[in-house]
Amino acid sequence: MPGERLVQVPGGAPDGVSLGHVLTRTDFRVPEHATLDLAGRPVVGTVARGKHLLTRIGDDHTLHTHLKMEGAWHLYRPGTRWRRPTHEARVVLETEPWSAVGFALGVVEVVPRGDEDQVVGHLGPDLLGPDWDPDEAVRRLSETPDRAVADAILDQRNLAGIGNLYKSELCFLAGLHPWTPVAQVSSLDRLVRRAHVVLDANKERVEQTTTGDTRRGRRTWVYRRDKQPCRRCGTPVRVSMQGPDTQERATYWCPTCQPEA
Repeated sequence: MPGERLVQVPGGAPDGVSLGHVLTRTDFRVPEHATLDLAGRPVVGTVARGKHLLTRIGDDHTLHTHLKMEGAWHLYRPGTRWRRPTHEARVVLETEPWSAVGFALGVVEVVPRGDEDQVVGHLGPDLLGPDWDPDEAVRRLSETPDRAVADAILDQRNLAGIGNLYKSELCFLAGLHPWTPVAQVSSLDRLVRRAHVVLDANKERVEQTTTGDTRRGRRTWVYRRDKQPCRRCGTPVRVSMQGPDTQERATYWCPTCQPEA
């Protein structure tokens, strides 16, 4: 699939059971696939499109998962105690050397290999994919000129890969008030290219940082720092909910460094 990228970070995806390893047991703990058994099939590998993971199993099946806010994939050696509660497990994929456990996954579905485009085909250019196209991302963002810029860059249909942390941090780095309409952003192309630089710098890190400091409590400029002093000017960081009613997310910003237009 164009734009896909191989996931190679252990624990971030079920790729520790790839490289042709044959599944010895599968357990899909969601009603739609509770009786599905893919044991005996090899795991071809896991690729990513934006924040979506596609784990290809055998010749015909693809496991589509999305972490959302609370999800995580863990890798364990056989017999190792899980680090999260058993009731949070949604998928278990076992091979002889590894078990991959998906906890609190926001999306779990198994689709025919030929239908992958139906679950990720709507996504915009992948910031970390080989098909990354900043001009196309700018074009898509520009199609909704009245939309708040923070909402627009979070929308995976415009560009794929920005989560809530990066949404707030990128607006801060650009000096943009999160509710600024896209049409009023004078350097939209610069914002898009900066997003690529920031995500690329973090792609091999377990702990994400936008400040360049990986120490705990120093990794972000404004994200989850509400009421704390801005690292640049000392003004208390603010937080408010933003987005459509059913998809509101917390947005963080400094009212001095990111003044309203």
